[in-house]
Amino acid sequence: MPFQKVHPEKLSTSVVRQIELLILRGILRPGERLPAERELSERLGVSRPSLREAISSLQDKGLLASKAGAGIFVADVLGSAFSDSLVQLFAAHDEAVFDYISFRRDMEGLAAERAAKLASDTDLQVIQAVFDKMEAAHPKRNPADEARLDADFHLAIIEASHNVIMLHMMRSMYQLLREGVFYNRTIMFRQRTTRHELLEQHRAINSALQARDPEGARAAVEMHLNFVEAALSDHQTFLHNEAIAKQRFEHEATR
Repeated sequence: MPFQKVHPEKLSTSVVRQIELLILRGILRPGERLPAERELSERLGVSRPSLREAISSLQDKGLLASKAGAGIFVADVLGSAFSDSLVQLFAAHDEAVFDYISFRRDMEGLAAERAAKLASDTDLQVIQAVFDKMEAAHPKRNPADEARLDADFHLAIIEASHNVIMLHMMRSMYQLLREGVFYNRTIMFRQRTTRHELLEQHRAINSALQARDPEGARAAVEMHLNFVEAALSDHQTFLHNEAIAKQRFEHEATR
């Protein structure tokens, strides 16, 4: 008969599984600090020795890391998606920028479609809350804040799609974007006309999601990223033409 004896599970193993799932599902994020040992053991309903055993196991797996005098943190595992040499290669060649946008258009269009179908009411509330922050930030004209909220908005959609592989891959891609590997995101939020259009595009995405319109959500994401692609292409053309104009000016000044 294909039956085996059931063995009681150690408390530390249950803790490991719970924390692993929180990391897998993107609820605990890289760099996030865990509660202090006493508080966490009380929340989990386990003894502090059992908790220490679980934390040690998760550290051995590379999922948690300790910082002297600061506590236990979720390890920054996103960098493992791309080697340092590949990141440097991305940064050195402009074509990677447009391949990146193309990849985002495909993945985020799919994520928006999935989110419109699969997101819980709470998922949609999170997306709405981020968009409300975008609206509030718009009159303040702080490019860095607007760029950060832009990333938060798109990642909230990916989280609402409930695909953990897509979630961690896209978080890794957004981390590279935050570090300026592909392009300087704040450039998009410096011009008044562009900023207004970006806000309206995000409004269209949010409206389609709140209406649970899969086709409309995907189309709105694709239109938004087509706009981003065109704006970046125009900016690169401007930089190229400006470099040539400066050469002409310097040459004329020395004649």
